[in-house]
Amino acid sequence: MTELLPVGLEATAALAEVHAAAFDKPWSAKDLAALMESPGVGAVAAGSDAGFDGFVLVRSVAGEAEVLTLAVRPDARRAGIGLALTEAGAGIAAATGAEVLWLEVAADNDAAISLYRRAGFEAAGRRAGYYQRAAGPAVDAIVLRRVLNSGAS
Repeated sequence: MTELLPVGLEATAALAEVHAAAFDKPWSAKDLAALMESPGVGAVAAGSDAGFDGFVLVRSVAGEAEVLTLAVRPDARRAGIGLALTEAGAGIAAATGAEVLWLEVAADNDAAISLYRRAGFEAAGRRAGYYQRAAGPAVDAIVLRRVLNSGAS
């Protein structure tokens, strides 16, 4: 069974491995450490003694929060880990008093868009050409938001 656990700087190498498995342009352990040392950042990983299957990194500032990244290993997808991590990220944000949780997702990432809609996110905007692709044209980002605490509308 996959367990959710808060993680810190001690986990950056393992998180970087998950990120590399999940994305074409992964973040390094150094990149992740720099983010995790920033104020208002929290991380939760999904895993077991065998290692991590995924993680979420969230930053909360001034009543708002942002999912900086959510990564799940391809061989662990479609097992509920992404949704569990999304909810854990929302929990981190809500606990800091954030009223809204934001994220961006590539417009061509249908699986992630479906996941985020199931988690209560709604479209709030679009950023043209946001994601550069090694092969092919840049892809738009869809900006999504989820109201967390009762102060936002």
